[in-house]
Amino acid sequence: MIGPIVNGLGVISGSFSGAFLGDKIPANLRAKLPMVFGCASMGLGIAMVMRVKTLPPVILSLLLGTIIGELLNIEGGIQFLATKARKGIERVLTPPSTGITHDEFMEKFVAMIVLFCASGTGVFGSMNEGMVGDPSLLIVKSFLDFFTAAIFATTLGYTLAVAALPQFIIQVGLFFAAAFILPLTSPVMIADFSAVGGLIMFATGFRICGILSFPIANMLPALFIAMPLTALWIQYV
Repeated sequence: MIGPIVNGLGVISGSFSGAFLGDKIPANLRAKLPMVFGCASMGLGIAMVMRVKTLPPVILSLLLGTIIGELLNIEGGIQFLATKARKGIERVLTPPSTGITHDEFMEKFVAMIVLFCASGTGVFGSMNEGMVGDPSLLIVKSFLDFFTAAIFATTLGYTLAVAALPQFIIQVGLFFAAAFILPLTSPVMIADFSAVGGLIMFATGFRICGILSFPIANMLPALFIAMPLTALWIQYV
């Protein structure tokens, strides 16, 4: 289980490095690189969506998943926990002086949670290591996450390191579940699952760039119903 550990350490070390350096990182990098990360998220999303095999269950998954997420108010729960974590951490560690508002903090923090926890690389990397013991995908992701966390921590502070916890839990869960999940799936189910994740990653890119604030955390339940809906579609339609 090397990949989840390395990836978690990448997020934590990147967050602490960025928060510690703060305004020592050139302003042009702090301003421009988040746009690049947003663009990369969109590009990854497009690549994942291109794998789609049956479009109707993908769209239905996204719609029903978002409705479930809105009813459960997942994003509100993340924001509540983030506020508690931020207060606790900032009592111990001095945050960077960025003048960021609470709303701006939450916008970026939720986007980072989704980016770190729900990317296709993380999902498939965890399952791949669980099945064949190869952590290479997650190690590559840890490099990307390190630099992403470092840049965003210049404004979000040490609190961003908390994102490593849900990421680790999800990846470990997928690692151990892979041996049970993958034999029950088909290439079409995996492709449609990837497409749903791609749509969420595309929306995450918009949010990171500040173009449009999609309810990305509330869209996450779509990932859990994507494969079952595709299986039902293949069997009965």
